[in-house]
Amino acid sequence: MMYCDVAQEWLLLVQTVFIPTVFLGVLVVGLILNLLSLWIFFTRVKPWSRSTLFLCNLALADVTWLLMLPFLLQYHLGRLDWIFGEAMCKLNRTVYHSCFYCSIYFITCVSVDRYLAIVHPLKSISLLTRRQSLLVCLAVWVITSAVSYPVTKMATVQTCPDNRTVCSLYVFLNSTHESLPFSLVCTVTGCLGPFCAICYCYCSSVRQLRKQPHLSRWSQKRRKLAKVMYSALLIFGVLYLPYHLIRNLAIALQAADPGVLRPPVLRAETAFAIEMAVCSLNTCINPLFYFLTGGDFRHHFFDRRGRMYSCT
Repeated sequence: MMYCDVAQEWLLLVQTVFIPTVFLGVLVVGLILNLLSLWIFFTRVKPWSRSTLFLCNLALADVTWLLMLPFLLQYHLGRLDWIFGEAMCKLNRTVYHSCFYCSIYFITCVSVDRYLAIVHPLKSISLLTRRQSLLVCLAVWVITSAVSYPVTKMATVQTCPDNRTVCSLYVFLNSTHESLPFSLVCTVTGCLGPFCAICYCYCSSVRQLRKQPHLSRWSQKRRKLAKVMYSALLIFGVLYLPYHLIRNLAIALQAADPGVLRPPVLRAETAFAIEMAVCSLNTCINPLFYFLTGGDFRHHFFDRRGRMYSCT
Protein backbone atom coordinates (compact mmCIF):
# COMPACT_ATOMS: atom_id res chain seq x y z
CA MET A 1 0.00 0.00 0.00
CA MET A 2 1.02 3.61 -0.43
CA TYR A 3 1.50 5.86 2.57
CA CYS A 4 -1.16 8.16 1.13
CA ASP A 5 -3.78 5.66 2.27
CA VAL A 6 -3.40 5.38 6.03
CA ALA A 7 -7.00 6.02 6.96
CA GLN A 8 -7.22 2.62 8.63
CA GLU A 9 -7.50 3.29 12.36
CA TRP A 10 -5.03 0.74 13.67
CA LEU A 11 -2.42 1.37 11.00
CA LEU A 12 -2.65 5.13 11.50
CA LEU A 13 -2.30 4.67 15.26
CA VAL A 14 0.79 2.51 14.82
CA GLN A 15 2.39 4.89 12.31
CA THR A 16 1.77 8.12 14.21
CA VAL A 17 1.86 7.05 17.88
CA PHE A 18 3.49 3.67 18.49
CA ILE A 19 6.43 3.98 16.07
CA PRO A 20 7.54 7.50 17.11
CA THR A 21 7.17 6.60 20.79
CA VAL A 22 9.45 3.57 20.43
CA PHE A 23 11.86 5.46 18.13
CA LEU A 24 12.21 8.28 20.66
CA GLY A 25 13.10 5.89 23.48
CA VAL A 26 15.50 3.96 21.24
CA LEU A 27 17.15 7.18 20.08
CA VAL A 28 17.85 8.41 23.61
CA VAL A 29 18.93 5.10 25.16
CA GLY A 30 20.71 3.80 22.07
CA LEU A 31 22.77 6.95 21.51
CA ILE A 32 23.85 7.13 25.15
CA LEU A 33 24.94 3.49 25.26
CA ASN A 34 26.63 3.39 21.86
CA LEU A 35 28.37 6.78 22.08
CA LEU A 36 29.68 5.89 25.53
CA SER A 37 30.84 2.55 24.13
CA LEU A 38 32.67 4.25 21.26
CA TRP A 39 34.32 6.66 23.68
CA ILE A 40 35.57 3.73 25.76
CA PHE A 41 36.76 1.83 22.68
CA PHE A 42 38.73 4.76 21.29
CA THR A 43 40.16 6.17 24.52
CA ARG A 44 40.42 3.35 27.04
CA VAL A 45 40.64 -0.10 25.41
CA LYS A 46 44.17 -0.74 24.16
CA PRO A 47 45.45 -2.65 22.32
CA TRP A 48 42.52 -3.60 20.12
CA SER A 49 41.77 -7.27 19.55
CA ARG A 50 39.75 -8.71 16.68
CA SER A 51 36.63 -8.69 18.83
CA THR A 52 37.21 -5.05 19.75
CA LEU A 53 37.40 -4.13 16.07
CA PHE A 54 34.14 -5.93 15.27
CA LEU A 55 32.38 -4.50 18.30
CA CYS A 56 33.54 -0.98 17.52
CA ASN A 57 32.17 -1.27 13.99
CA LEU A 58 28.93 -2.65 15.41
CA ALA A 59 28.63 0.46 17.57
CA LEU A 60 29.45 2.71 14.58
CA ALA A 61 26.73 1.02 12.51
CA ASP A 62 24.20 1.45 15.31
CA VAL A 63 25.10 5.13 15.85
CA THR A 64 24.81 5.84 12.12
CA TRP A 65 21.44 4.06 12.07
CA LEU A 66 20.28 6.05 15.11
CA LEU A 67 21.20 9.33 13.41
CA MET A 68 18.51 8.59 10.82
CA LEU A 69 15.81 8.36 13.47
CA PRO A 70 15.24 12.11 14.08
CA PHE A 71 14.07 12.49 10.46
CA LEU A 72 11.73 9.53 10.80
CA LEU A 73 10.50 10.82 14.16
CA GLN A 74 9.42 14.10 12.59
CA TYR A 75 7.90 12.20 9.69
CA HIS A 76 5.72 9.94 11.83
CA LEU A 77 4.83 12.63 14.36
CA GLY A 78 3.80 14.84 11.44
CA ARG A 79 1.28 12.21 10.31
CA LEU A 80 3.54 10.95 7.51
CA ASP A 81 4.39 14.30 5.95
CA TRP A 82 7.98 14.32 4.66
CA ILE A 83 9.49 17.83 4.62
CA PHE A 84 13.14 17.07 3.84
CA GLY A 85 13.01 16.54 0.08
CA GLU A 86 13.49 13.52 -2.20
CA ALA A 87 17.29 13.30 -1.90
CA MET A 88 17.08 13.08 1.89
CA CYS A 89 14.28 10.52 1.59
CA LYS A 90 16.47 8.28 -0.54
CA LEU A 91 19.51 8.78 1.70
CA ASN A 92 17.54 8.09 4.87
CA ARG A 93 15.95 4.88 3.61
CA THR A 94 19.24 3.60 2.15
CA VAL A 95 21.41 4.32 5.19
CA TYR A 96 18.70 2.89 7.46
CA HIS A 97 18.67 -0.35 5.43
CA SER A 98 22.44 -0.60 5.06
CA CYS A 99 23.29 -0.04 8.74
CA PHE A 100 20.57 -2.46 9.80
CA TYR A 101 22.33 -5.28 7.94
CA CYS A 102 25.77 -4.05 8.99
CA SER A 103 24.70 -4.68 12.58
CA ILE A 104 23.64 -8.22 11.72
CA TYR A 105 26.94 -8.99 9.99
CA PHE A 106 29.09 -7.57 12.78
CA ILE A 107 27.17 -9.63 15.35
CA THR A 108 27.95 -12.63 13.16
CA CYS A 109 31.63 -11.61 12.99
CA VAL A 110 31.80 -11.55 16.80
CA SER A 111 30.34 -15.06 16.93
CA VAL A 112 32.78 -16.33 14.29
CA ASP A 113 35.67 -14.75 16.18
CA ARG A 114 34.62 -16.58 19.37
CA TYR A 115 34.33 -19.81 17.37
CA LEU A 116 37.86 -19.46 15.97
CA ALA A 117 39.29 -18.68 19.39
CA ILE A 118 37.73 -21.83 20.87
CA VAL A 119 37.86 -24.39 18.05
CA HIS A 120 41.03 -23.20 16.25
CA PRO A 121 42.95 -21.25 18.92
CA LEU A 122 46.35 -21.56 17.19
CA LYS A 123 45.25 -21.35 13.58
CA SER A 124 43.00 -18.39 14.32
CA ILE A 125 46.06 -16.21 14.87
CA SER A 126 46.96 -16.60 11.19
CA LEU A 127 43.43 -17.25 9.88
CA LEU A 128 42.11 -13.93 11.11
CA THR A 129 44.70 -11.32 11.99
CA ARG A 130 43.80 -7.80 13.03
CA ARG A 131 44.64 -6.56 9.54
CA GLN A 132 42.37 -9.18 8.00
CA SER A 133 39.68 -8.29 10.52
CA LEU A 134 39.91 -4.68 9.38
CA LEU A 135 39.49 -5.81 5.76
CA VAL A 136 36.44 -7.85 6.77
CA CYS A 137 34.92 -4.76 8.40
CA LEU A 138 35.57 -2.67 5.30
CA ALA A 139 34.05 -5.40 3.13
CA VAL A 140 30.91 -5.46 5.29
CA TRP A 141 30.43 -1.70 4.89
CA VAL A 142 31.05 -1.76 1.15
CA ILE A 143 28.91 -4.82 0.41
CA THR A 144 25.93 -3.73 2.49
CA SER A 145 26.06 -0.28 0.89
CA ALA A 146 26.15 -1.80 -2.60
CA VAL A 147 23.36 -4.29 -1.85
CA SER A 148 21.21 -1.46 -0.46
CA TYR A 149 21.34 0.47 -3.73
CA PRO A 150 17.93 -0.84 -4.89
CA VAL A 151 16.43 0.88 -1.84
CA THR A 152 17.67 4.18 -3.28
CA LYS A 153 15.82 3.48 -6.52
CA MET A 154 12.61 2.33 -4.83
CA ALA A 155 12.49 5.16 -2.26
CA THR A 156 10.52 8.07 -3.72
CA VAL A 157 8.48 11.01 -2.49
CA GLN A 158 4.83 11.37 -3.48
CA THR A 159 2.29 14.11 -3.06
CA CYS A 160 -0.99 12.84 -1.64
CA PRO A 161 -4.46 14.23 -2.36
CA ASP A 162 -4.44 15.91 1.07
CA ASN A 163 -1.17 17.72 0.12
CA ARG A 164 1.00 15.55 2.33
CA THR A 165 4.38 14.51 0.92
CA VAL A 166 5.24 10.91 1.78
CA CYS A 167 8.62 9.17 1.73
CA SER A 168 7.81 5.67 0.50
CA LEU A 169 9.22 2.52 2.06
CA TYR A 170 9.77 -0.26 -0.47
CA VAL A 171 7.85 -2.75 1.65
CA PHE A 172 4.65 -0.76 1.11
CA LEU A 173 5.03 -0.19 -2.63
CA ASN A 174 2.60 -1.64 -5.15
CA SER A 175 5.48 -2.67 -7.45
CA THR A 176 5.99 -5.97 -5.67
CA HIS A 177 7.82 -7.46 -8.68
CA GLU A 178 10.81 -5.42 -7.46
CA SER A 179 10.30 -5.35 -3.70
CA LEU A 180 9.51 -9.04 -3.11
CA PRO A 181 12.63 -10.52 -4.81
CA PHE A 182 14.79 -7.89 -3.12
CA SER A 183 13.28 -8.64 0.29
CA LEU A 184 13.73 -12.38 -0.17
CA VAL A 185 17.39 -12.00 -1.19
CA CYS A 186 18.05 -9.79 1.84
CA THR A 187 16.31 -12.33 4.07
CA VAL A 188 18.49 -15.20 2.85
CA THR A 189 21.81 -13.35 2.76
CA GLY A 190 21.25 -10.93 5.62
CA CYS A 191 19.30 -13.03 8.14
CA LEU A 192 19.08 -16.77 7.49
CA GLY A 193 22.73 -17.07 6.41
CA PRO A 194 24.14 -15.27 9.48
CA PHE A 195 21.71 -17.11 11.76
CA CYS A 196 22.89 -20.50 10.44
CA ALA A 197 26.51 -19.40 10.82
CA ILE A 198 25.95 -18.41 14.45
CA CYS A 199 24.20 -21.72 15.17
CA TYR A 200 27.12 -23.65 13.64
CA CYS A 201 29.68 -21.61 15.58
CA TYR A 202 27.84 -22.17 18.82
CA CYS A 203 27.40 -25.94 18.36
CA SER A 204 30.99 -26.45 17.23
CA SER A 205 32.40 -24.36 20.06
CA VAL A 206 30.38 -26.13 22.76
CA ARG A 207 31.37 -29.52 21.35
CA GLN A 208 35.04 -28.51 21.40
CA LEU A 209 34.85 -27.20 24.97
CA ARG A 210 33.31 -30.45 26.16
CA LYS A 211 36.46 -32.25 25.03
CA GLN A 212 38.65 -30.13 27.27
CA PRO A 213 39.59 -31.08 30.86
CA HIS A 214 37.08 -29.89 33.40
CA LEU A 215 39.29 -27.16 34.77
CA SER A 216 37.93 -23.93 36.16
CA ARG A 217 39.28 -21.86 33.29
CA TRP A 218 37.46 -24.01 30.74
CA SER A 219 34.25 -23.82 32.73
CA GLN A 220 34.51 -20.03 32.80
CA LYS A 221 35.24 -19.90 29.08
CA ARG A 222 32.28 -22.16 28.36
CA ARG A 223 29.95 -19.96 30.38
CA LYS A 224 31.28 -16.84 28.67
CA LEU A 225 30.86 -18.44 25.25
CA ALA A 226 27.34 -19.53 26.11
CA LYS A 227 26.39 -15.98 27.09
CA VAL A 228 27.71 -14.50 23.85
CA MET A 229 26.08 -17.13 21.64
CA TYR A 230 22.79 -17.16 23.53
CA SER A 231 22.63 -13.39 23.25
CA ALA A 232 23.18 -13.53 19.49
CA LEU A 233 20.60 -16.29 19.04
CA LEU A 234 18.14 -14.39 21.23
CA ILE A 235 18.49 -11.23 19.13
CA PHE A 236 17.88 -13.21 15.96
CA GLY A 237 15.00 -15.21 17.40
CA VAL A 238 13.16 -12.28 18.96
CA LEU A 239 13.99 -9.43 16.60
CA TYR A 240 15.50 -10.32 13.22
CA LEU A 241 13.68 -13.53 12.23
CA PRO A 242 10.13 -12.25 12.97
CA TYR A 243 10.95 -8.96 11.26
CA HIS A 244 11.99 -10.66 8.01
CA LEU A 245 9.13 -13.17 8.13
CA ILE A 246 6.46 -10.49 8.54
CA ARG A 247 8.11 -8.24 5.94
CA ASN A 248 8.04 -10.96 3.30
CA LEU A 249 4.49 -11.92 4.24
CA ALA A 250 3.27 -8.33 3.89
CA ILE A 251 4.81 -7.98 0.42
CA ALA A 252 3.63 -11.44 -0.71
CA LEU A 253 0.03 -10.73 0.31
CA GLN A 254 0.12 -7.45 -1.59
CA ALA A 255 1.60 -9.24 -4.62
CA ALA A 256 -1.22 -11.82 -4.54
CA ASP A 257 -3.84 -9.13 -5.10
CA PRO A 258 -2.15 -5.87 -6.23
CA GLY A 259 -3.89 -2.62 -5.49
CA VAL A 260 -6.49 -4.16 -3.15
CA LEU A 261 -6.22 -3.47 0.57
CA ARG A 262 -7.88 -6.62 1.87
CA PRO A 263 -8.03 -7.27 5.66
CA PRO A 264 -5.15 -9.81 5.56
CA VAL A 265 -2.96 -7.26 3.76
CA LEU A 266 -3.81 -4.53 6.24
CA ARG A 267 -3.15 -6.82 9.18
CA ALA A 268 0.19 -7.92 7.74
CA GLU A 269 1.26 -4.33 7.04
CA THR A 270 0.19 -3.22 10.51
CA ALA A 271 2.14 -6.14 12.01
CA PHE A 272 5.20 -5.17 9.98
CA ALA A 273 4.96 -1.55 11.13
CA ILE A 274 4.89 -2.77 14.73
CA GLU A 275 7.75 -5.18 14.11
CA MET A 276 9.79 -2.39 12.48
CA ALA A 277 9.55 -0.42 15.72
CA VAL A 278 10.27 -3.46 17.91
CA CYS A 279 13.28 -4.43 15.81
CA SER A 280 14.80 -0.99 16.40
CA LEU A 281 15.45 -2.13 19.98
CA ASN A 282 18.48 -4.01 18.67
CA THR A 283 20.55 -0.81 18.95
CA CYS A 284 19.89 -0.81 22.69
CA ILE A 285 20.52 -4.54 23.06
CA ASN A 286 23.70 -4.80 20.98
CA PRO A 287 25.85 -3.10 23.67
CA LEU A 288 25.26 -6.29 25.65
CA PHE A 289 27.97 -7.87 23.48
CA TYR A 290 30.50 -5.31 24.68
CA PHE A 291 30.01 -6.47 28.27
CA LEU A 292 30.04 -10.17 27.42
CA THR A 293 33.15 -10.21 25.25
CA GLY A 294 35.41 -7.57 26.74
CA GLY A 295 36.63 -7.59 30.31
CA ASP A 296 38.55 -4.34 29.69
CA PHE A 297 35.38 -2.74 28.35
CA ARG A 298 33.38 -3.74 31.45
CA HIS A 299 36.08 -2.38 33.72
CA HIS A 300 36.24 1.00 31.98
CA PHE A 301 32.46 1.27 31.67
CA PHE A 302 31.79 0.74 35.36
CA ASP A 303 34.77 2.91 36.25
CA ARG A 304 33.31 5.71 34.14
CA ARG A 305 29.86 5.22 35.66
CA GLY A 306 31.33 5.35 39.14
CA ARG A 307 33.07 8.65 38.37
CA MET A 308 29.81 10.09 37.00
CA TYR A 309 28.01 9.17 40.22
CA SER A 310 30.80 10.59 42.40
CA CYS A 311 30.48 13.94 40.62
CA THR A 312 26.75 14.19 41.36
